[in-house]
Amino acid sequence: MLLALTAFASAVLLAAPETPRRPVHTYSIVARDPVTGEIGVAVQSHWFSVGSTVPWAEAGIGAVATQSFVDPSYGPLGLEMMRAGKSAPEALAGLLASDPEREVRQVAMIDAKGRVAAHTGKKDIAAAGQFVGQGFSVQANLMANDKVWPAMAKAFEGARGDLADRMLAALEAAQAVGGDIRGQQSAALLVVPGTPSGRPWADRIFDLRVEDHERPLQELRRLLVVARGYRHMNAGDLAVERKDVPGAEREYGAAMKLLPDSAEVVFWYAAALAMAGEVDRSLPLFARAYALDPAWRTLVPRLPASGLLPEDPKVLSRIEKAGAPIVR
Repeated sequence: MLLALTAFASAVLLAAPETPRRPVHTYSIVARDPVTGEIGVAVQSHWFSVGSTVPWAEAGIGAVATQSFVDPSYGPLGLEMMRAGKSAPEALAGLLASDPEREVRQVAMIDAKGRVAAHTGKKDIAAAGQFVGQGFSVQANLMANDKVWPAMAKAFEGARGDLADRMLAALEAAQAVGGDIRGQQSAALLVVPGTPSGRPWADRIFDLRVEDHERPLQELRRLLVVARGYRHMNAGDLAVERKDVPGAEREYGAAMKLLPDSAEVVFWYAAALAMAGEVDRSLPLFARAYALDPAWRTLVPRLPASGLLPEDPKVLSRIEKAGAPIVR
């Protein structure tokens, strides 16, 4: 079996373009939610745009974190091997066997069944190590101390919430005990469904990157809240298309709770109410959106032609004037 895997890995590695060694010293987690089947990877590093190199995931297939003196091809090739039916341990073994520089690599993989494997090369810069748990793996190199990966594992196992929340908790735990000895710079979070939809462009539950920031994990958590809000917005839009007014109100309302200061969210919630004939209920929301950003008022007359506001001139006039001072 190993010989077959090695031959397969050798073929795909030879087909991949050569890339320079990039010292992405970092800490990361790959994990699967046993309830939802969601698969994810999250990472933080003192390196620009770590999200463009380390994390890889595909719905219904698995996730990969490739770091240390990173070979980015481990990501797509690992996913390709798992797509071909190999388990995560088999895929990682095959790629490592074909890599003459495996001792400077640090890689973790998890497949759609929750089988997980990790590798920390003997030449990775200390402190470096890993912890493979039930349905997850945490790994780190060039850390301030060897407490980092045990802290990540403990935090992930003890955290509540969905997979994204739990993985972010693991990253925050790593930072709390010292993290990367060089500090912080970038972070990323990628979560995909456990079952593919047949529409690859839609199979991203969360795909967030902080490219360069003094506090990337704080920024990543903020972006996660924004992303959740816009997921509700998208669901609200779909409900409107289906003429599901209660569903639209529910989703837009959830988005507004998460993002109360977003004129975008408030305006489209108001528009959904207006289209449902609830004009009186929509007017305070329109007024609130205009107060947050007056430019939204100028958008109103453009929307009826697209079916996003009623074509009734009297209704449009009330919407445009919502919140405006009354002239006597």
